Amino acid sequence: MNPGQSRCCVRLYQQAKCHWIFFGKTLVDAFSQKTCHCVIPISSSRGRMRKSFIAVLLWALSCGLYAQTDSVSIREVEVVAPVVSSGVVSPVTVQSLDASSMRLLGINSVADAVKRFAGVSVRDYGGIGGMKTISLHSLGAQHTVVSYDGVPVGNTQAGQIDFSRFASDQLATVSLIVGGWSNLMQTATEYASAALVALTSERPHFSGSRRYSFRFGAEAGSFGLFVPSVRWWQQIGQSTMLSLSGKLLRADGNYPYTLHNGTLKTREHRANTDVHQRQGEMNLFHSFADSSRLALKASYYASRRGLPGAVVLYAGASQERLNDEDFLFQASYQRLLSKTLRWAARASYRHSWDRYRDWGSQYQDGRLSEHNVQQQAYTSTTLGFEPGGGLSLALASDLSYNVLRNNVYVDMKEMVPQPSRWTSVSAFALRWQTSRLKVAGSLAFTYAAEHTQAGESPADKHRLTPMLSLSWRLLPGRQLFLRAMWKDVFRVPSFNDLYYRRLGNIRLRPELAHEYSLGLTFATRPSRRNDYLTLTLDGYYNNVRDKIVAFPSTYVWRMVNYGKVDVWGLDITSGAHVSLPAGCGLHLAASATLQRAANHTDKSSAVYGCQLPYTPRVSGSGSAIAVLPWFSLGYSLLMQGSRYSMDQNKREYRMAPFWEHSVSVTRNDRLGAWRVEWQLKLTNITNSQYEIIKYYPMPGRQIAASATFFL
Repeated sequence: MNPGQSRCCVRLYQQAKCHWIFFGKTLVDAFSQKTCHCVIPISSSRGRMRKSFIAVLLWALSCGLYAQTDSVSIREVEVVAPVVSSGVVSPVTVQSLDASSMRLLGINSVADAVKRFAGVSVRDYGGIGGMKTISLHSLGAQHTVVSYDGVPVGNTQAGQIDFSRFASDQLATVSLIVGGWSNLMQTATEYASAALVALTSERPHFSGSRRYSFRFGAEAGSFGLFVPSVRWWQQIGQSTMLSLSGKLLRADGNYPYTLHNGTLKTREHRANTDVHQRQGEMNLFHSFADSSRLALKASYYASRRGLPGAVVLYAGASQERLNDEDFLFQASYQRLLSKTLRWAARASYRHSWDRYRDWGSQYQDGRLSEHNVQQQAYTSTTLGFEPGGGLSLALASDLSYNVLRNNVYVDMKEMVPQPSRWTSVSAFALRWQTSRLKVAGSLAFTYAAEHTQAGESPADKHRLTPMLSLSWRLLPGRQLFLRAMWKDVFRVPSFNDLYYRRLGNIRLRPELAHEYSLGLTFATRPSRRNDYLTLTLDGYYNNVRDKIVAFPSTYVWRMVNYGKVDVWGLDITSGAHVSLPAGCGLHLAASATLQRAANHTDKSSAVYGCQLPYTPRVSGSGSAIAVLPWFSLGYSLLMQGSRYSMDQNKREYRMAPFWEHSVSVTRNDRLGAWRVEWQLKLTNITNSQYEIIKYYPMPGRQIAASATFFL
């Protein structure tokens, strides 16, 4: 029997009552996800940890992963999860985490979610307030586009997004798409990207005849963590739904760590790590009589935080402070013009402000204060045509305007020349499919024109970038697919690359990258109790030219097109669900990445052929979610192999591998009309001290408890 055609049910007992959960297409929605995780024995022994990770790899070679699209909910335990099988049949690599899985694993932010995706490297600068960025397949953070409900979120100043600012409790899914192709009606910017992180908001849904839903909760934990939150859903008439949410977060973050000074070890506490965040969001969804749909979003985010800085011997604690605010408004409209013609339009406005301050004798007045204001106006339109015969076409066009105003000086007299940039991206996409073959391709053209209020403006930049991918079902009636992808991408230098102090270089060329991948995907239902087994294996090769790097010149460092990088790797993802007696269920998943990212810039250099800094050869993740009659138990593992903190792969620059184990226990109860979800979470249960970035120690063991009330 095809696993996508059967249905099953699991009976849960809670407070001596029976509640039935129905799962679509044999995928237990409470546990389904596109990522991969696995049960790993918890041990502080390094040898046993190595054996545990070998078990992850072996599991990855025996299982597979389903991608997912649908959702369901129940009265006692809200369960939201996608269903088989876009991650298996897709011609590009797709990984995803749904809201239920993130909740049961105790994942509270998008930064923690994307760590579990194969091929992703997260740069974490320590502390709750530390910046967190991602790099996929060693391409750099600037090559990954982040979209929020289908609208790209940009940062032209730095070219990268801080993922720590996105909370996961308002999201239905967090997805990673290699090659940027997520759906035919997406934006031209997404078509042109090397990778896409797609954040999808949870749409309001109601039980029975009730036309509203209310949720409030609070979380408290180690190092002064306190997070109250509230959410209101309202049905307005027959066609409109409103969602309002707000959240506060505060923490002192003064966690302990061990400082090594030769043979001497001292116990210290991280300083200047406090963070105060507040954010709110409004979403309005409206369906018109002609089946067209309108979605409006307005969000506000503000934070005050200390930047903990590097831990260096005999150096005082950092005094750096960062205040930032961000306001976003966006709208999207979709309409079916005819049976074969669809149209989508999107627009957004973003205003970002930040102030960086530091104190010290190295500054002329004893302190430094930098202010930056970014504004972005963005519009996009996509026209989709499906004439039949398995053929689909789309034409997308984006236009954005970015401006940066600040008080940063290039030297003591001349300010940064206050740049502005117009960017146009156009894309033509084609998709054709038969019963066994899917072919997808796109051709994107990017044009960027820049203007400065003072000084010389850089030359206009433009590039045509093609993409082609396919998925072939190897055996009729079996979910065994061969897939391949080729794509050219490039990135325009950020404002910091071009202008920042004396580092900037207005003569920079765009950074070019060529992506190649070849993979196998498999899915099956091996037995009545084993609802599904899935496996994806994707080998990839990335060739990066004109890489933008900071390079020392005669007196100062400058941004130059100097780097050449070749990246070879293998991503493995797997998943399985097993139905157990007494209405219990177990979901297992795992991921692993093997990667060789070599610097091939200059054959005469001492770093030629060396692994890129902070790029492990081996990394992986694993998780298990068990639903029992009285509670749910989640376990997750993150690991990175050894890596180097500098370009030269010398022994003194080698960073030790690390393993992080976490456990969460979740229980649902009823208090009158209220459903209450209790959760206890223990992170880094072995209290391992490790660093992702050199001299930025990560927190040790942490505990957090939360209570969330639903009406």
